[in-house]
Amino acid sequence: GGCLGRTMTEPCGAAMSLANLARASSGPGASARRPATVHRHAASLSGTAPAKKTSASKIWRRRAPVLLGARAASSDDAGPTGTSPPSSIAGSNDATGAAAASDARIPTYHLHEEEHDFDVIVVGAGHAGCEAALAASRRGARTLLLTLSLDRIAWQPCNPAVGGPAKSQLVHEVDALGGEIGKMADKCYLQKRVLNASRGPAVWALRAQTDKWEYSREMRLRLERQPNLMIREGMATDVLVGSNDEVAGVRTFFGMEFRAPAVVLTTGTFMSGQIWVGRKTLAAGRAGEAPSEGLTESLVALGFETDRLKTGTPARVDSRSVDYTRLEAQPGDEDERWFSFDPRAHVRREQMACHLTRTTAATHQLIRDNLHETPTYGGWVGAKGPRYCPSIEDKIVRFADKESHQIFLEPEGRSCPEVYVQGFSTGLPERLQLALLRTLPGLEKVNMLRPAYAVEYDFLPAYQCDNTLETKKIRGLFFSGQINGTTGYEEAAAQGLLAGANAAAVALDGAKLVLPREGSYLGTLIDDLCTKDLREPYRMLTSRSEYRLVLRSDNADQRLTPIGRECGLIDDERWGMFTDKMRAVEDELERLKNTRVKSDSEVVQAILNAGAGGAKKPSRQSFTLEELLRRPEVDTATLDRFGLGGGLTRWDAEAVEVKVKYQGFIKRQEGQVAKVAGKMNKKIPEGIDYGAITTLRMEAREKLAKMTPRTVGQASRIGGVTPADISSLLVHLEVGNRQKGVGKDARRAAKADRKAAVEAAEKERSETQSQSVAPPR
Repeated sequence: GGCLGRTMTEPCGAAMSLANLARASSGPGASARRPATVHRHAASLSGTAPAKKTSASKIWRRRAPVLLGARAASSDDAGPTGTSPPSSIAGSNDATGAAAASDARIPTYHLHEEEHDFDVIVVGAGHAGCEAALAASRRGARTLLLTLSLDRIAWQPCNPAVGGPAKSQLVHEVDALGGEIGKMADKCYLQKRVLNASRGPAVWALRAQTDKWEYSREMRLRLERQPNLMIREGMATDVLVGSNDEVAGVRTFFGMEFRAPAVVLTTGTFMSGQIWVGRKTLAAGRAGEAPSEGLTESLVALGFETDRLKTGTPARVDSRSVDYTRLEAQPGDEDERWFSFDPRAHVRREQMACHLTRTTAATHQLIRDNLHETPTYGGWVGAKGPRYCPSIEDKIVRFADKESHQIFLEPEGRSCPEVYVQGFSTGLPERLQLALLRTLPGLEKVNMLRPAYAVEYDFLPAYQCDNTLETKKIRGLFFSGQINGTTGYEEAAAQGLLAGANAAAVALDGAKLVLPREGSYLGTLIDDLCTKDLREPYRMLTSRSEYRLVLRSDNADQRLTPIGRECGLIDDERWGMFTDKMRAVEDELERLKNTRVKSDSEVVQAILNAGAGGAKKPSRQSFTLEELLRRPEVDTATLDRFGLGGGLTRWDAEAVEVKVKYQGFIKRQEGQVAKVAGKMNKKIPEGIDYGAITTLRMEAREKLAKMTPRTVGQASRIGGVTPADISSLLVHLEVGNRQKGVGKDARRAAKADRKAAVEAAEKERSETQSQSVAPPR
């Protein structure tokens, strides 16, 4: 039936025959391997026949959630003996843990279930697809994750790293909504560093180098343990659409049809992907992986606009052939930080060093001499590449005045010799790439393991989606990740979580997850995608948010975890930890505000001596701890040193400190957000005729009609729409509201007149009847 096609004790690529499947389902010990839900379903097979189905849409909405993945670690899922599975299976290294892991991964698909009917189908198992599938299944939707390769789930084909400026804020926000990318990075990291640590907390950025093989393996294990989730290998080539422009499912290359009222496309660089190495080209989504063919044509036939983008990845070299004595070591931070707010996901590991080298004059000369050999400068690839992650030839051309550029050597795993050469992606022919690498100090005798390449692929401009990432043309169809024109694992994961949660809302008639621009970086990302006609890969930057002071990493859970709880993305245990944290933070803020220390106390004297200009006479008799903590030379560690700490965890204490030190700035920006939100969140009626608003410029009418913004704020951020156009639009909306009000009053008065006339007629008729039947005098 719906089995993954292998026993859970076999390696990932091993096939499982039907005979083996029958033995696994009915042989000795089968009942001990199955969760209790299996017995309930089996009982229904021998009982009365199920009720006759009426329609597919009704089946989708009425069907109770079914455990589709492997068994979840909860008391409800205990076996016949009443024992619960271990809470941490993947981390077990002993024989017992291995057996438990095998047992937990036994699929719970049943022959009587409709294998091809789901609530949500997610196409693609990259970072967007994994988050989408997990979010949908957490909301109770029966979910299918369809991927080209089960061995490349959550693969990191470019730099195996998570985080960085603005990207780390996205990871924290995804985690605050119950996502997985932060937990995986905390579990699989090789090195962690905080970027911009010398600047303010609004731009602090955590970055983790990860083990790409371990990351993929752990994410697959996580997916297989998720209830309501089925993983299957296949290439989606067609989107099935119903008669009312609603999605009905997908069809694969081999003709299989999977039906669902919600479909999320997360195709990455695979839609009509084409790899380039110099003048040589190969149809592929990534090196060694076939592209997805046919899906672009299916979407074009449905009326969607498509375009082409380009990205690239550098060569991988053998670490054993690198002379590290000539390189500058870049060790990780001793003071480790975490992406996830869940302390259960924090796994301390030994860190590995990265290394720094630089380009030389020989590097630059070799590139200049062979620019005509690259796809971009040779003229045979015209697609736009990422502005903020340029190839080495782009750097040499754009910044010709620079004598050298930094190049980082970053390990790709703990148990393999492959090293990622960051900042050195190129489209040069393979025959020149080794010579180019050997111009770098420390790499004079390096061996190249994989060549660099550029990849060109189809994408769909995201203005065709609304702020839930549901397409405007087809109900229930969602786009997420690089198909929307973004670049980066973090941007993809953030979109995937939002799209998956909203796909489940469509399938189950639930509340949709909508995040305003001013409330999160994720909201900013979605707003930018939906309101800008982007024609180059989009990367999240802190400068893209107007409200970054209130959108810090430390308060991501305070901003978003309550929203995730309302949408069913946060479980009870995680919610309990969050409420405990918030209670402790509020108590600590209250304690700092109300606790006073005398000016002649040891702590005050030490703080005054440490301040600028040395010791000064106190200006008052006492200070509150809040006033002391607000001083730049004081932190929570200072209060702890004098026995005045609040006993919080380090991360909670840091959140309190940021809130106290930046209280004035934060309060001012929160006021700005509230002021802007009132006007910018004003709804624009559906079906508005922009061509009839004569006060708008012609360009603005065309852009607004094309982008169809939902709010005035979205309209204001569309390229080509000026502040004067927005003022005209606001006036038009206000006049329309007043006319509606006048019309309502007139209709109300007319209705009252008609009612009075009817009552008068009834009264007259009753009087006439009473006179006609009255007895004669």
